[in-house]
Amino acid sequence: MEVKEHVISLDSVKAAASTLKGVAAYTPLLPSLNYSSFFQANILMKREDLQPVRSYKIRGAFNKMQSLSPQELANGVVCASAGNHAQGVALSCQKLQTKGVIFMPSTTPMQKVEQVRMFGKEYVEIQLEGDTFDQAKEIALLFSKSRNASFIHPFDDLKVIEGQATIGLELLEQVSQPIDYLLLPIGGGGLAAGVGSVIKTLSPSTKIIGVEPLGAPSMQHALDYGENTPLDHIDKFVDGAAVQQVGDLTFAICKEIIDEVITVPEGEICKTMLELYNRDAIVVEPAGALTISALSQLSNKIKGTNVVCLVSGSNNDITRMEEIKERALLFEGLKHYFVVRFPQRAGALKEFVAEILGPKDDITHFEYTKKNSREKGAAVVGIELKDKRDLLSLIDRMKRKRFFGEYLNDQPDLLNLIV
Repeated sequence: MEVKEHVISLDSVKAAASTLKGVAAYTPLLPSLNYSSFFQANILMKREDLQPVRSYKIRGAFNKMQSLSPQELANGVVCASAGNHAQGVALSCQKLQTKGVIFMPSTTPMQKVEQVRMFGKEYVEIQLEGDTFDQAKEIALLFSKSRNASFIHPFDDLKVIEGQATIGLELLEQVSQPIDYLLLPIGGGGLAAGVGSVIKTLSPSTKIIGVEPLGAPSMQHALDYGENTPLDHIDKFVDGAAVQQVGDLTFAICKEIIDEVITVPEGEICKTMLELYNRDAIVVEPAGALTISALSQLSNKIKGTNVVCLVSGSNNDITRMEEIKERALLFEGLKHYFVVRFPQRAGALKEFVAEILGPKDDITHFEYTKKNSREKGAAVVGIELKDKRDLLSLIDRMKRKRFFGEYLNDQPDLLNLIV
């Protein structure tokens, strides 16, 4: 039977796979017993979080840099990244003994900066410029032109896409049964464009589902609009997949091969991160949890099918764990914030704890300033519930005892000042 190639040449992807031998890991495809049981499907995880740089980005970065001419390599390379792409380029610079200048936003956590420095060793110079990725990218592009150095794009480059596409070849070698659904995270679109092209060529019956964070649905926005247009605003929490605009090349490819794009709330992503850590001892970054998080929206479709979820990376900063837990609890309806009006008399707090809180409720946040000129003093109180169904009875008790002031969870501008 004649194989119809979808956009990306299979020969080019096979060549990229040869290029990456000894550089990128052949990552395992592992069953998830927990999620398979819960969703009544065969859920498999392609573990790109186990790459040397803890994400798939080494594939595209190295394949692109290896394609440069000796003169281009001698001139050095430049990239802009807040994390994973920077690490991929840094390790590639070390492997190819090529000088690289990596621009990272000035807000980048030092842990990520040190990782880039560790992978690149003496071959990499790090420049902290701009407050955002977009600002760092603009500075990097100007710098690359001034030095006649090659700019290594994180996603919108054919060689980068072909490098990421090698995951598709591995997948088809690893499965023993046809893949019914393949879930791919989408940021700039390079991974989805590459892997999706290979799968649609060699396994055309596979449904390819792209997954984006709800706060940065740049591919869905472009598909709905009919052309590649930027989002006005994005939530940058899922930093490995939050881009204002996908690539022109990746958009052109993805609109031909992606069957569906779905978005996942950031809170659900946080819930999945905690589940993976607590149940399976798997540490992922927010973008790495995207595809697993999307399973709940597909639960009716995937029963009894073979589903592959690509776990894209594990570069998570430990300092974010409190925020991750907070977002997860808010999403699950277990964390609630109130303005509570306390009578300014002795014993008011004791009464609140004894008569308002349920036996399993816990105060996790409390801000109060006594004002002698007032009968009641307002406090901001965060309460964690064991069961989200207890919320209505909690509010009812607060109102009956005249403690209730305001409920803040549905007032995002005020809540953002606290969380």
